[in-house]
Amino acid sequence: MKAVEQKITLADGREITLETGKLARQADGSVVVRMGNTMLLATAVSMKEPKEGIDFLPLSVDYQEKFAAAGKIPGGFLKREGRLSDHEILVSRLVDRAIRPLFPDDYGFETQINIYLISADADALPDSLAALAASAALTASDINFNGPISEVRVIKLGDEYIVNPTPEQKEKAELDLIVAATIENIMMVEGEMKEVSEDDMLGALEVAHSAIKLQCEAQLELAKKAGKEEKREFAGFEEDEELQKKVFDAVYQKFYDVANSGIANKSLRKESFTKIKNEFMESLPEEHEYDEFKIKRYLKKAEKKAARNAVLDSKKRLDGRDLEEVRPIWSEVNYLPAAHGSAVFTRGETQSLTSVTLGTKLDEQMIDGAMHQGYNKFILHYNFPGFSTGEVRPNRGPGRREVGHGNLAHRALSYVVPPDSENPYTIRVVSDILESNGSSSMATVCAGSLALMDAGIKIKAPVSGIAMGMISDPETGKYAILSDILGDEDHLGDMDFKVTGTSEGITACQMDIKVDGLSFEILKEALEQAKRGRLHILKEMNKTLGASRDDYKPHAPRSVTFEIDREMIGAVIGPGGKVIQEIQKETESTIIIEEVDNKGKVNVFANNQEATDAALARIRAIIAVPEVGEVYDGIVKSIMPFGAFIEFMKGKEGLLHISEITWERLENMEGVMEEGEEVKVKLIDVDKKTGKFRLSRKVLLPKPEGFKEKSRSRGNGKRSN
Repeated sequence: MKAVEQKITLADGREITLETGKLARQADGSVVVRMGNTMLLATAVSMKEPKEGIDFLPLSVDYQEKFAAAGKIPGGFLKREGRLSDHEILVSRLVDRAIRPLFPDDYGFETQINIYLISADADALPDSLAALAASAALTASDINFNGPISEVRVIKLGDEYIVNPTPEQKEKAELDLIVAATIENIMMVEGEMKEVSEDDMLGALEVAHSAIKLQCEAQLELAKKAGKEEKREFAGFEEDEELQKKVFDAVYQKFYDVANSGIANKSLRKESFTKIKNEFMESLPEEHEYDEFKIKRYLKKAEKKAARNAVLDSKKRLDGRDLEEVRPIWSEVNYLPAAHGSAVFTRGETQSLTSVTLGTKLDEQMIDGAMHQGYNKFILHYNFPGFSTGEVRPNRGPGRREVGHGNLAHRALSYVVPPDSENPYTIRVVSDILESNGSSSMATVCAGSLALMDAGIKIKAPVSGIAMGMISDPETGKYAILSDILGDEDHLGDMDFKVTGTSEGITACQMDIKVDGLSFEILKEALEQAKRGRLHILKEMNKTLGASRDDYKPHAPRSVTFEIDREMIGAVIGPGGKVIQEIQKETESTIIIEEVDNKGKVNVFANNQEATDAALARIRAIIAVPEVGEVYDGIVKSIMPFGAFIEFMKGKEGLLHISEITWERLENMEGVMEEGEEVKVKLIDVDKKTGKFRLSRKVLLPKPEGFKEKSRSRGNGKRSN
């Protein structure tokens, strides 16, 4: 066993250790990354034989947090780690997006990256170390990976940028970015912000890149120590230059003309490209010896090159738009009459139908992971059915793409949603993409913002989002930044940069770079162009609805939260929950009581205002403190020889003595009152020792003229003349 290690020192003195040669030695590459007590084991394995019939990189990345790492046992019946959680899927995607562009274009060998959290430290977040671990495992192997890369989290706290902060620092930050990069270039960015400026974001990227360069150099040094600098020889996709020239000569100009014709309709444009491909295939002799798989690959390459060059030459888009032009927008709110809030947002050929549902605390999402526990009151789900692109696709639950797009929209909107302390509801936003031709996640942000306002949720400000693209030619130095990209422009372009925000600043972003050489100058230009696009979209949204409605929909559930004395919690709940269950049943409401900060926090939730008011009245009657001199509507509960006991408030009874019923003298209670009879009484005294209540009815009646009251004795409930 030959274990080697390499240390990385962060700006604040904390250390990250890379170790290889000790664990998982039969993998092509394996590295343990440690920071504090957080440890990640990353392994990389790539097959020696290529996968036939593919022209893409068959790469899979799985990040998993072992519960034992945090000293926990998984919940559920099986008590073992199951399918990846949404959080684990999101981290897996971060790593995949950072390393995928750095494999050779013709690398068709099935490759798998596994990253396990094997030890957890609450102060050293593992998600910011996962891509470093994956890249180190690849770099310390003979796999043909054109890295290394690394990834850090950077936050802005006040005027200071901090790399790989603690959870406490992260919670207070106004900017939180995960950044991945090589020594030369930034490759991937994802994060959320509190309406920060473009300059603040660029400042964070510069700080992150400086830290990443050191981590990449450390990986190269680790590979050198481990003797893993040489990479295996591999045969990429076998090329046929003669066939490739034949294809390009036959179809390139035709593809170029279609790309330059400005066909706005996605289907018609696709048909035009497909027709060219079919005509070429039909022009070949029936008994040709060409490899059809290669022909299809060269046709795809010719189409991509022609479309890219058409944009660079004409500065016009595939659908005829200018580089900065946003597709036509229309939107509508309250489209779904039975939903608590809804909106349709359509931009070009991309459409989202989004609904908002309001629920109680009982509807909160429970999070139970190795590193994350708690509850989530704001939930956003993104669905992408096959029909949205005219395809037949089985419905088997959300894939990684849906989870990732939903998370981006969640980040974009979560800042403007009222905090838990001000929001009594659990809010679920669901975006169903009904049409898709690029930027469906940004359509979700726009539709989600409108639907929240339609539901009456008091958001801080409306949020819009835009997806930016770029096409560049490193040989000529030409480049074009595209606003509101089409699906085709996403596939053939070099950048996918999504930016969301309010009129005041950015709330979330996600960027993937597919080529080397994106300078900070171009990035700044893209951000400025994105800002203009965001504000244009926001202006169009405001024409439909510019602020939250004053009230919730009439059919929306009502929620009221208030505090009671801690000592009154038991009275509201009752023995074995009898009282609260009775109130819920009779008023058709949901009542939740918690003890918070030595107070009782009561949340009453019902489907209409009438039920809410009824439940509130019952609770307030229980917790109300009787006041001497107040008049109450009471009910006769029992009759005694010396008077009657009256329930004048819910759960509170007092004695109405026979002498306090009427001004006239009563000899006995026979025929005076009946149980269940309603009677108006006044509280005239509370015994300081026993707390018993004395009531009077006669003081509310006119005193007979000339009436002279005789002295009475009330000892032991008996009377004397």
